[in-house]
Order: sequence, then structure tokens, then C-alpha cells
Amino acid sequence: MELSNIVDLLWVIIAGILVFFMQAGFTLLEAGYTRAKNIANIAMKNIVDLFIGAIAFWAVGYSLMYGNSVSGFFGEITLFYIEPGDMHNLFYQTVFCATAATIISGAIAERAKFSTYVIFTFAFTTFIYPIAGHWIWQSDGWLAQMGFIDFAGSTAVHIMGGFAALIYAWFLGARHGKYNEDKTTNAIQGHSKLFAVLGVFILWMGWFGFNAGSTLAITGESAIQVPLIILNTNLSAAAGGIAALTIAWIKYKKADIEVTLNGTIAGLVGITAGCSVVEPAAAIAIGALCGIFTSLFTELVEKKLRIDDVVSSFSVHGIAGLIGTILVGFFATENGVIYGGGFDQLKIQAIGAFSVALWSIGVTAVIVGILKYTVGLRVPLNHEIEGLDNTEHNINFDNNLISDVNDITVKENQPQENFKE
Repeated sequence: MELSNIVDLLWVIIAGILVFFMQAGFTLLEAGYTRAKNIANIAMKNIVDLFIGAIAFWAVGYSLMYGNSVSGFFGEITLFYIEPGDMHNLFYQTVFCATAATIISGAIAERAKFSTYVIFTFAFTTFIYPIAGHWIWQSDGWLAQMGFIDFAGSTAVHIMGGFAALIYAWFLGARHGKYNEDKTTNAIQGHSKLFAVLGVFILWMGWFGFNAGSTLAITGESAIQVPLIILNTNLSAAAGGIAALTIAWIKYKKADIEVTLNGTIAGLVGITAGCSVVEPAAAIAIGALCGIFTSLFTELVEKKLRIDDVVSSFSVHGIAGLIGTILVGFFATENGVIYGGGFDQLKIQAIGAFSVALWSIGVTAVIVGILKYTVGLRVPLNHEIEGLDNTEHNINFDNNLISDVNDITVKENQPQENFKE
């Protein structure tokens, strides 16, 4: 094997490891936005996404996504894909698949049955995500044939995950206490903004592997392309955060941290489609617009549509993915409207983005609807109030339990009446 091929292979593996680590970022972010009594449930869902995604995508999903195209809509299935020269790409695409599934996790937090979520994740990673991915990233896919541009997944990953999250959350219903009979809304605060900030830092770092790694090489022309992608990714994230912070400052007269974090991720989501085909100034514009629209849609979904999306998955991923994908039609240096390319690319981008959104909405509605009326989607009310960590994962918060050796010594040397039930 030539040295350049070895370097390219190593680059894809390293980028894949960065994307793998994004699961830790999502776990911290989602845990920070939820109450302490449910953080183990969040952690379990995130790690199970990797368990199921790794096996289901290898067994079926990868070939359904990249196999020989059947009329441009899906690949011929090769069960338990084994191709020695392609294992690095299988790994890289597997962690993308798990990332898409994880987007749904946070939206349905604090009231969803874990067992039902596992079933849906299996369906999502086996065929829902891979079929849409085939349209976009397999060279014979019908959107690829049209010239649709989604370099690293604003559509394939984020529109897919974001719209699925919206439908799941809608079928599931809001958390207990979220909405009042007089149509007012109660804010349910997460337990740790620090967790959320650390999660965003990890996601931001992982996104360099997400976007730049999608070159699948770092030698030849990619040696020039990779630095531009990294710069565009960084600028768009910063612009998204600044735009969202500005919106919060104007509206609430405060530097709202949650709005700012959501804007930062929205900037990352938005640039993912066109990170390789736009200039840095355009990356800033894309990030800023995604940060603004995400902030506006978060309130629309919560207060007008009355859908309880705990971590704003739809607004951050679905809407920012939609905006970022369509803006490629304006800002692409070759065929974009601004560069004299006419409206053809813009039309293709809109067709691709909305087609995937409709696929995600339709198939999610069917599967989640079936699950709702068979095994059920949500836990009983008393379980929700008690917390899913206890009721779903056997983590007992009984205050009478002794958890530290030093506590035993202290309790043995103090009068019994000093202890409260």
C-alpha cells in the first residue's frame, strides 16, 4: 500500500474517532438540559445508540446505504458487510449513523419508555437513516444524480434526526407540568448548565472530524480542502453562537446560556452541507442565519405548537439543517445564486432538503404510531415524577441507603434522634 493511501486511511480513522467522541458531547449536553433524576436514562440512551447502531448498521444499514443502487432509492443488501479494504469507511459511517439517532434522544427525554426507544433506534439505524443516506451519498442515488450537495450531512444526518425527533416528541406528549390549562408554558430547568457547556465544547471539537473527515482523504486535493473545511466549521459555529446570544440579549435583556449554546450547535449543523464549497464569509452568514432561525423556532415549537422538545432537537438540527442545506444554493462558489449560477442549484437543494424531511416525518409517524398503540411510548405518570433513573434503570435514590464507609462511622457515633426520615 502506498504511503498516501496509508495516510488517507489513518485520517478517516482519526476523524471517525472524533465523531465517536461526539456521543460523549451529546450525553453531557442532554444531561445538562434535563433534571438530575433522569441523567442516567439520558446516558443509557446515548450509549445504546452506539450499541445498536454499530451492529444494525454493519448487518444491514451500510449495504442498504452504499450497495448497488436499486433505481436510485436504496442499495442491494449484503448482510454482515465484510470488505477488508472498506472497513475504515464502515466505521466512519457507523458513527455518523449513531449521531443521527442520538439527535432524537434529547427531544423525548424525561418521559419516554426506554424499551420503546430501543426498538425505534433499531429501525432508525437499520433502514430509516440508510435509505435517505443512499439518495444523497451513493453516487447512483436519485438526489446525487441531480447534483444535490450535502457534503457532510446537514440533510442526511441532521434533517433526518431533527424531524424524526419532532414527530416522536409530538406523539409522546409533553412532560408532566410543562403546560397549563390556560395555555401558558412552564420552564423546566435542567440541572447543570456546566454539563451542557462542556457537551457543546466536545461537539464542536468532534465536528472537525465530522466535516473535514468527510473528504475521506487528506492527501492530494484534500490537503487544500481540509483546512478550508475546518475554518468554515469554526467560523460558522462562532457566528451561530453570537447571533443567538444577540437575539437573547435583545429579547430577554440577559445573556441566556441555553439560547447561546443552541445557536452554536445550529451554526455547526448549518455549515455541514456546504463546508467544502463556500467561502469563509459565507460560512459566517450561514452560521448567523442558522443561529437566528433556531432561536425563533425553539420558541415557536414550545409555545405555539406546544411540542415539548427538551433539548430543542428539531430547531437546532432540523431547522438549521434545512436552512444550511438550502443556503448552499445561494453561497456555493460554483453554482450558487450569488456567484451567477442561477437558481438551478437552489432548486435542487430545496428538493433534496424537503424530500428527506418528508421521508423522516412519514416513516417516523408510521413506526412511532404503531409503537404508541402496541407497546406504548411513555412511562406511567408516577414513574415520570419519581424519575427514570430509578424506575427504568434501578438507581435507587432512597435517602436511607448508606453509600460511603465514612457515613457508617458518623451514623454509628451520633444519636439516633439527629437523623431525619
